[in-house]
Parts: sequence; structure tokens; C-alpha cells
Amino acid sequence: MAPSATRTSSESALSSTHIKSQNVSVFTNPEHELYIKNGPVPAPGPGECLIHVRATGICGSDIHFWKSGHIGDMIVVGENRLGHESAGVVVAVGEGVNRFKLGDRVALECGIPCMEATCYYCRTGKYNACPDVVFFSTPPYHGTLARYHVHPQEWLHKLPDTLSFEEGSLLEPLSVALAGIDRSMLRLGDPIVICGAGPIGLVTLLATHAAGANPIVITDLDENRLATAKKLIPRVNTVKIVVGETPKDSAARIKEALGFEAKIVFECTGVESSVQSAIYSCTFGGLVFVIGCGKDFQNMPFSYMSAREVDLKFQYRYKDTYSKAIGLVAAGLLDLKPLVTHRYTLEQGEDAFKTASDPKAKAIKVQILDE
Repeated sequence: MAPSATRTSSESALSSTHIKSQNVSVFTNPEHELYIKNGPVPAPGPGECLIHVRATGICGSDIHFWKSGHIGDMIVVGENRLGHESAGVVVAVGEGVNRFKLGDRVALECGIPCMEATCYYCRTGKYNACPDVVFFSTPPYHGTLARYHVHPQEWLHKLPDTLSFEEGSLLEPLSVALAGIDRSMLRLGDPIVICGAGPIGLVTLLATHAAGANPIVITDLDENRLATAKKLIPRVNTVKIVVGETPKDSAARIKEALGFEAKIVFECTGVESSVQSAIYSCTFGGLVFVIGCGKDFQNMPFSYMSAREVDLKFQYRYKDTYSKAIGLVAAGLLDLKPLVTHRYTLEQGEDAFKTASDPKAKAIKVQILDE
């Protein structure tokens, strides 16, 4: 059913005559329904490219919008197309497009800031904090989980021939990890812990390994995910978290596996007990860097953190990461291909989401592909 992760002859240059008549898309709504819908093919405006989206990964946030209807203050109030981890090929261009041509293979950066001179955050390079950002798939903006999607040329990134569309789609979660690693100020030889061996935890594992973190421990409730982590990076030590175990007891086992108290803990679950375990795993003056998205309010061991000078730090999406991510994968420093465990067609979108949201499916990254 799924195409190969390697480039094929079908990925060669296309023309507008190859555009199909129906724009198959995956939507949710405030009633938590998930459904496939056909619509018209959009036309690119000035400075825009029409992309035939060839691969889109299902993110935890997509499932959250479907199941819960919101993430914080971002609420599904109407029909909302999902998806923001995408790569594809340019099949039509609008007036003034000068960076891309028909047939170019691209990854889509889906946070589109205003880039106005009057915007402090855009002007100072913190465009991920732009208050007027359009982030595709975050209500009220439709996502990229469609056969065709119109995208501004400035936020497309050309893929080298050696990268598949599947890998291009994975550049988005990799960007999340790279942003966290950059803000954590990780140094060569730092002992670290990664809490959570889901897609974000695993790309964080790949990236911190490449960055020279040592030793590395990764934790999870799921033995299958820990086995995947070990297969990706054989030198990593794994710790299975036991349901009902206190955060302090979990931390004791984590520190034993690491052989040290951690300089940095990358918390990739957002689960309160896991964040607490991360705090108790830190050395004096250590850092817990929260990459995962959790509940709006959580309890933390405030006095312990104060007495141990444990810092708690966060990130919001990413900025200036795609070129770096492409370079790392193209150079062979990171192998993202094993992360894709399940593949579906656009028409099978509902099944894809059921698999991605079902722990029994043992999925790491589910992708929806279109030929």
C-alpha cells in the first residue's frame, strides 16, 4: 500500500496537467468527529506555491485537537483540517514566485509569522512568538493533511534528492527536538535523560546522540518503544517506568541507569509524574527542559527545586531549524527512516488516526501518503 521511502521516478518534475480534480482532506470538528472530505483544488496566489502533499505525519497535537477539541486556548470551533508535518512537490506557482519551479520537492514549515517591521518578535528573530502567526492545523487555520495545499514560497524548504518525502515530513518533529536542544545549551559529554520514547523523544535521542551527549538514558512505559530506542542508538540505557511507582523511586532507578545525576533532562511526555521524576533525576544546578505538551496546571516539588537550583525551561515550537535539520539528515548524521512504522493513503485517513491513537497498535510515527 505504501510507497517506498526512497525517491522514485514518479517524484520527477511535474506540470499542472498532473493535478487531480479532487482535493481529498482529513478534518475534525467540535463534535470530535474525524472524516474524509473532498473539496476544490486551491489556486496559488501571488508568492504562493500549490503543493501536492506526498507525506504527512500524524502529530500528537492532531490527535489532541480531534479527541479533546483544544490545546490550551487553541480551540476547535468549526471544521478544521488537520496536519502540519508535511512534504511534497510543487505542481503550480503563483505570480512572483522565483524560488521554486514545477517539480521541486519541498518540506513545509507550517508556522507563518507576520514578518512585519512593527512586530518585535519577528524583528528580533523570535518569529515563533509572533502574535499573528498562522500555524497550519491550529484552529482556526486549516492544516496540510490534504492532497493539495497552498503555501507561501518563503516557508518552503527544498529537499535534496537523497531525502524521501517521508523523511521530509519528519523534519517537523526533528525541528522541535533541535529547538529544545539549542535552548538547553547541551554540551559535549553532558549526561542526559530523555523522558518518553515517543516520536519526539526518539528524535531527541537521535539528535542528542549526534550532539555528543554521554551517557544517555531514555524512559517510557512501553517496552516496545524502549526496544526501538535501543535499536536506533545501541549505547542508550533504557528504564521502563512502572505504573504507580513514586516519582522519587522512578528517579532513583533513572540515576542508577545513568550512573550520574543528570545535567539535563529532556521531558518529552508532559505527564505530571514524569516531570516530577525528571526534577528528582537532576544534579544540583541541573535543567529540566520540557518539550512535551501536558495539562494546563501541574504540581511540582517547588522547595526541592529551589534547594537544588533545578531550572525548569520550556519552548514554543521552533525557529530557524529546517535548514539545519535537512543538513543533518542529508549528511547521514541522523537516520529518521525507522521512525515511520505505519503508512496509510489519504482515503484511509480515519484508519490512520485510529492507529496513531491506539497504544495497542505499537505505532511510533504514522504517516499518510499520497501518490
